[in-house]
Amino acid sequence: MNSTTEVPVPLAASLPAPVPLPAPLRIAVIVGSNREGRFGPVVAEWLLGRIRDRTDLAVDVVDTADVHLPTALSHSPSAEVAAELGKVTPHLAAADAFVVLTPEYNHSFPASLKTLIDWHFHEWRAKPVAFVSYGGLSGGLRAVEQLRQVFAELHSVTVRDTVSFHNAGASFDDQGRHKDPSAPDAAAKVMLDQLAWWGLALREAKSVRPYGG
Repeated sequence: MNSTTEVPVPLAASLPAPVPLPAPLRIAVIVGSNREGRFGPVVAEWLLGRIRDRTDLAVDVVDTADVHLPTALSHSPSAEVAAELGKVTPHLAAADAFVVLTPEYNHSFPASLKTLIDWHFHEWRAKPVAFVSYGGLSGGLRAVEQLRQVFAELHSVTVRDTVSFHNAGASFDDQGRHKDPSAPDAAAKVMLDQLAWWGLALREAKSVRPYGG
């Protein structure tokens, strides 16, 4: 009767190789209002706090109040306009995904936001967009619904869930802290989870096959 000797396999050799974690998604938060006395910075700081709590997201801010783009579009912008584009275009191009923060003006979104969007095209393509809105009774939701149509034309994917602040001015204290953060914090998590899923999925897909839509 023959006997065999079993050679022990090292434990490390029997375990699968660890899967490296993906690099954090680069999120550009776009502050859509440049109106005098705007409430946007208060909401933006709240949002940035939610994003910075996550290790899977790296945040950048594009504020329409910091750039002065004309509403008259041009294929050959002047040196002055090119300088203004230089303040924002690289940030949009580098982003994997966007969160657009918008108020509602006259049942729509601000002209400053539309101008920023219209001066760009390739920077939006095949990237996901989420929305945080604020306003009166509607909470800016009518502005968001119109923005969904705009970004669909630009080959962007808008995520389903939003964060909306109704009567926003009364929701925050004088230090910019939300008075009852449990509901908006939960809504932000859902929205950012969806944005992260789409952002990672589209980033990986484009690394294999460039988007040609």
